[in-house]
Amino acid sequence: MSYFKTILIALQVLFSIGVITTILLQSGHASGLSGAIAGGAQSLLGKKKGLDDFLNRLSMVFAAGFLLLTLLLAMPWAS
Repeated sequence: MSYFKTILIALQVLFSIGVITTILLQSGHASGLSGAIAGGAQSLLGKKKGLDDFLNRLSMVFAAGFLLLTLLLAMPWAS
């Protein structure tokens, strides 16, 4: 196995862990529904909208990187 393929596999593992972590750290869509039912309770407790936006963008970057690395590893010259 070449060093290039080893590096690609290691990067793919890191990107997959990044995707999993950022998705699990995001708040679910049910929190929006419960906020609508609870009324102004969300404004008192504070919603981490900025953090959710950041995690959403970060998960998209990790997913795109994972897709690119998967395509690179599937190429016949990578093996």
